[in-house]
Amino acid sequence: MASFESQLNSLLVRAYRSIEQIEEQQLSSLRRMNLTIGEIHLLEAVGAPREYPEGKTISEISDCLGISLPSVTLAINKLVKKGFVEKQKSQRDGRMVHVRLTALGNKVNRAHEYFHRKMAASIAGDMEEEEKAALLRGMGKLNAFLDRNLHKQEKPSEDPS
Repeated sequence: MASFESQLNSLLVRAYRSIEQIEEQQLSSLRRMNLTIGEIHLLEAVGAPREYPEGKTISEISDCLGISLPSVTLAINKLVKKGFVEKQKSQRDGRMVHVRLTALGNKVNRAHEYFHRKMAASIAGDMEEEEKAALLRGMGKLNAFLDRNLHKQEKPSEDPS
């Protein structure tokens, strides 16, 4: 019998690939909207209008996704041209620009959120409360590991000499 770590690794890889494939299938139904998976995740990072009525700044979106400011700016400008987001100067601070979903962007974002809610509900449906608690603890540990490793890569490498 394979070790726990080996089984866990296989399950994580399979889950990651399956989620990616399902998102690609979902995207194919949205092809007429000319969006990539990356752009859909960017819309998700901008957030729903009810949650962020004024919108988010480019810096907030950059922090949320861990993507550089210039890359986010470029991607947001493309989404503005496609009609999925709009940029507006802050009413409190004219130097700041907020990005908000348009009605079309919100529609795409809600469809993507629905997929994620449906996936979580399907997983939780047959689970006992102890299993749910254990899964949440495990996912918390997975996210902590991923966060630690992401921050390691962000630090500048030290000169070994």
